[in-house]
This record gives sequence, C-alpha cells and structure tokens, in this order.
Amino acid sequence: MLDHEEYIEQEYFFHILGERAQQKIATQDLLKSVREEILATTKLPLAIDFLASELNHSGVFGPAMARLAHYFTPFQTFVVQAAETEGGRFDFSIALAILEREAHYRAAGATRQGIFLYQFECLCRNRMGYDRGLDAIAADPIFDESWREWIQTVRRQIGLIDFADLVYVRSEHYVETQNRLGNPVDASKPPLFGVKEGRIALANRLKDPLLLFSALERHLHYPTVPRPKPIDETVMILPTLLRRVDRLESRLKLIEEEQKGGIDITKFYKPQKLLDDDEDAAAK
Repeated sequence: MLDHEEYIEQEYFFHILGERAQQKIATQDLLKSVREEILATTKLPLAIDFLASELNHSGVFGPAMARLAHYFTPFQTFVVQAAETEGGRFDFSIALAILEREAHYRAAGATRQGIFLYQFECLCRNRMGYDRGLDAIAADPIFDESWREWIQTVRRQIGLIDFADLVYVRSEHYVETQNRLGNPVDASKPPLFGVKEGRIALANRLKDPLLLFSALERHLHYPTVPRPKPIDETVMILPTLLRRVDRLESRLKLIEEEQKGGIDITKFYKPQKLLDDDEDAAAK
C-alpha cells in the first residue's frame, strides 16, 4: 500500500494523461511535461521516468508497469496491458479513466469491499477476461489471505454459481440469518461483506450482475466504472449538409441548362491530347 499523497498524484497523472492525449500530443513529450507537474516528494516522477524509457524502447507501458510491481498494483498493470493488446476492443482512454477513478477512491479511503467490486465490475463491463483479471485482483496488497482465498473461489465458480450468491454467503447478513434459524456457520470462513452488501446481494439473486453493481453504487457510494462515451454525430451534420447542398446546386444548374435549350455535354469531354497521352501510357 502506498501513502495517501501517492494516490492523489496518481489520480492527477492518469487524468492529465487521458485529457491531453486527446490533443494529439506525442506521448513522450506528454510524459515530460506531466512529470514536471507531479509532486517531487512522491515516487511517481521516478516511475514516470521509467515509463518514458520503456515507451521509447518498446512503444508500450505494460512491461514497465509490470517491473514496477512495488508501485503499480497488478490490476493497474493488467488494465494497461489489456488496452495495449493488439486487436483488442478495450480503449486506452477508458483504461486511464478506470485507473484515475480507482486512485481517487483509494485516496478518499478505500475499503476492500469497494475495491473488489469496482475492479470486478471493470472486468465484467469491458470483457477483459476473468482468469487473468481475478488473479491480478487477488494479488492486490489491500487484500488479506481470507480475501485472496475467496477471490480464487470466485475465479473457479464464476459462471457456475450466481455472483450475488457468492457475495451473500460471505456477508454478515447471511451469518445473522443462519444464526437466527439455528443453522451453524463455518467459523473458518469469516464474513467479508457487511450487512448492507448481503441484503443488496440477496435482493439481486438470479439477476444481471450489473444490476447488483448499480445498487451497491447507489446505496453504498462505491465508485462507478467509467463507460465509453457515445460518438457525437452532431459534428458531422454540417459537412454532410454542405455536400448535399453542393449536389443540389449541380442538379439545379443542369435543369436550368436543359430548360434553356439543352445540356452541353461537350464540357464533360476529356481533351483529345489527354486521351492520346492516356493511351500511350497504357501501351507502355
């Protein structure tokens, strides 16, 4: 786990990187300018230097972040590598937005429940793959051994057992319910989620997991996963209208010429010299 100021600077770094990348600035130049803005008392400037060096050699960030495992979490590295995969559908701007929002949540005082649910929803919404993704989540230093064991259980059973059930049976609400019914609960598996998470999971059984995430975000203020913005088609309206007006003007001119006595099609002919030159070029 890093200091509080490290997460604040990480949030700023990912935000600026995603914002200024839209300005068509070379990433190498962008890293140099952003490095000067980062707080020098943090370790992030050193990490940026290493990222810039790796970018010059390989053109990607992923390998450098993997070698900085003491600074960047495995999930951060996994998200960037997924965005840099050739032929992938995961946009790099969305990856930066995911990392920015996670850093903001950590700086504000993240909980294990919130971090896991946020990261798992990122996997679900962006289809990044559960096997490698859950392995990366389990390796996050915020989780203890009980959490890592349960995350690996989720990795093995996801798709076979409803995710809401997996959350519910490891919640305090489930323990209270079983105690009230007189059913013994395995003490070797302590609850990982609170009463509210358990109640919300129970209410969302056999439903789309995205509805569970949405309910948790509404009631417990967990961070919302960034989503791709729809393409703004209004910027193309004016050029399209101009092309249509040009075509209408051309048609009106032809109609006016026809009404005046016929259309002079000779102006569409290619001069004889150009025709001869084309024939010579084709012969050669």
